[in-house]
Amino acid sequence: MMDKTIIALMVENNAGVLSRVAMLFGRRGFNIDSLTVSATENPDISRITITTTGNENVIKQIILQTRKLVEVLAVRVEDPLVAIQRELLLLKLRTCENDLTGISAICSIYEAQIVDLSENSLIIELTGKPGKIDAFLAVLRKYEIIEQCRTGVTTIERGEDAFTYQNTESHRS
Repeated sequence: MMDKTIIALMVENNAGVLSRVAMLFGRRGFNIDSLTVSATENPDISRITITTTGNENVIKQIILQTRKLVEVLAVRVEDPLVAIQRELLLLKLRTCENDLTGISAICSIYEAQIVDLSENSLIIELTGKPGKIDAFLAVLRKYEIIEQCRTGVTTIERGEDAFTYQNTESHRS
């Protein structure tokens, strides 16, 4: 069974580390469905969040190979039951005057915001779980999408425990 899996990495904040992680995925034939990189509370450490698809053996292989990279300090598979997942969507739609009421109603239901309105188009912002964004896009399919941009998933686990290289099993242990 092919499941989407979210993998979080703590890495040294060095030039080229993202490239090395992405190349590892490419060389091994692993697909990256989404990827986000962000600063952490420590300026020397960055967090990479990767969504990928694969069976249990593929995911184990990804983790094993990723841990071998020198700059990877920690690797964790995010548990969707204890992690908050969010993604940002910016969506530009072609509109006419008759469309605004329907689009506004859909935005209200999904708690999306119209952040820009011009004569023949508008831009909508929506933040939520990937499934919510997928459903929102499906409902808006009847309108002409000019452009869309999704950030990719970012995630953080609930509770007071922090995901850091100090309290997570890594290849250096």
